[in-house]
Amino acid sequence: MFNTELFQGKTLSDVFADIYKNTDAKRSQITTFITKLVTLIRTPEDATIIGPVIKEFLDVSVKNDEHIVRLAQIVQRLELVTAKGSSTGDLLSDEEKLQLLANINEEVEAVHRQVLEDEITNLKSNI
Repeated sequence: MFNTELFQGKTLSDVFADIYKNTDAKRSQITTFITKLVTLIRTPEDATIIGPVIKEFLDVSVKNDEHIVRLAQIVQRLELVTAKGSSTGDLLSDEEKLQLLANINEEVEAVHRQVLEDEITNLKSNI
């Protein structure tokens, strides 16, 4: 199931790997940004300006981690559906499974993009 090609040259496994790599890269970037911002705090006034920016970065980091947890839940559900389908007869046709996987992938990517766009907009407005 995970090696089924969803679209040109991309399997579900590849898409999940891309999502994980992107999230992990964002986590590293956020950590770097926070570390740099903390070094800029020298006065209470600096803290009142930079603190909310750091909070936004931390919120993005938490949301990224939530996406990885959701991705793991999706994989578990897919495995469960596949196991049930193979032992009790197919619950979904292969075409329906592919469509479901494609829809899940689109939703995960859309949520991930929207969260990042929202956080970038928030950060820009705070700077």
